[in-house]
Amino acid sequence: MRRILFISGSIGLGHINRDIEIAKALRDLNPELEISWLAQDPASRVLLEAREKLLPEASLLAHENEELENSAHGYNANLTKTIMNIRKEWTNNAQLIGNIVKKEQFDLVVGDETYDLLIERVSNKKFQRFPFVIIYDFIGVDSVRWNPIEMIATWVINRMWVRALKSNPPIADQSIFIGEVEDIDNREFGFLLPNRREIASKNVAFVGYVLPFNPKEYQNKLAVRKQIGYGKEPLIVCSIGGTSVGKELLDLCAKALPIIKKEISNVRMVLVCGPRLSTNSISPIPGLEIMGYVPELFKHFAAADLCIVAGGGTTTLELISLQKPFLYFPLSSHFEQIVDVANRCQRYHAGEKMDFAKTTPDLLAKTVLANIGKKTSYITIQTSGAKKAAELISKILKNPKK
Repeated sequence: MRRILFISGSIGLGHINRDIEIAKALRDLNPELEISWLAQDPASRVLLEAREKLLPEASLLAHENEELENSAHGYNANLTKTIMNIRKEWTNNAQLIGNIVKKEQFDLVVGDETYDLLIERVSNKKFQRFPFVIIYDFIGVDSVRWNPIEMIATWVINRMWVRALKSNPPIADQSIFIGEVEDIDNREFGFLLPNRREIASKNVAFVGYVLPFNPKEYQNKLAVRKQIGYGKEPLIVCSIGGTSVGKELLDLCAKALPIIKKEISNVRMVLVCGPRLSTNSISPIPGLEIMGYVPELFKHFAAADLCIVAGGGTTTLELISLQKPFLYFPLSSHFEQIVDVANRCQRYHAGEKMDFAKTTPDLLAKTVLANIGKKTSYITIQTSGAKKAAELISKILKNPKK
C-alpha cells in the first residue's frame, strides 16, 4: 500500500475542493492508496465533512487566513504583505511537515500552493528531501502599490520563485499548474528576471481546471432551484468566499437591495458570509436572507439569476463554467484577484469587473438591473484537470526520483 501526505495550502476554500477531486481521481488510479491530510481552517472543516483523514498536527500550521484577515482594512487585502508577515512561520511549517514525513514514512508529499515547503527547499540545502509534487494556480507575485518596501519584497519573492522553477536538480519531482498557459502573464517576473510564461512552459505541466461538479448537470436552473428549495422569483446570490475579508461587499449589496426592489419588487437576495464571518455582523434588512457557510455553494450559483462576488479565482471559475452573469469586485491590493483572476475573466469574456471604492449602492443597483438574468456566451472551459493531475502524481508515486 502506498501512502500520500496531501497538504492543501493557501487561503480560503478555493483549493480544498479541487484537492479532494484530485484525491478521488488518485484513488481511482490507485485503489489501495492511503491519503492523509494537512490543512488549516476552514479547509480542515471541509476535509472532516468529507470524512478524510486529517492529521492532528494540522492545528499547528501557521494561520494564514487569520494573518490576511488581521492585516485587511476595509475592502483592502494586501496578499504580498501577508506573505512578508508570515514568512518566518512558514519555516516552522516546513520543519513540521518534514518531521511528519520522517515519522510516518510517506511515499509522496503533494502540496497545493505549499510555498512554505518550496521556499525551504530552495533556501535550505540541509532540509530533508522526499518525493514532492507541488500544485500552482498562479506564477509570480506583483506589487500593486508604489511602495518601495513592497516592490523590493515582490522582486525578492519572484527571484526565489525563478530559482525554484529553474533549479537543477528540480525542487519538486513534478510541478503542476491548475489552468492553462494563458493564465500566466507573458511578461517578466521583474527587473533582470526571466519571462513568467516562458519559464513556466518549460518547467510546469498544465492540466486544465478542476471543479467539484459537472457544469452540464446544472444547466436547468429551475430544476436546481427545486432541488435546494428556491422558488421562481428573481434570485441574486452574493458571496465573499472562505475568509471574513470582503464583509464590506456584503454590506454594499444589502444597501442596494431596497433600490433594486423598487424595480423588481419580488427579487430575492441571499448573502453568503462563509465559514469565517458571523452572520450577526450583517445588519438585517427586510427581505434580505443571510447565510453562513454553505456546502456546495455552486448549486446556489447555478440557481441564481445574478451573482455578486469578490474576485476569488475558484468562485469566478465556477461562475464561468455555469454560464452565470456575475459582477466581481477584486479586493484592493490583492494582486492575484486584480491581475490574474481579472485577466482570466477578460479572456473568457466573463463577468463584469467592478471597483469597490467607486461603487455606491445606487450604482450597484443600476448594474444589477442591467445584468440580472442576462444571457451569457462565455468560452467553454476545460475541466478535466483532476484526472490529468492524478495521472502525473501517480507516475511520481510509482517511480519517485532519487
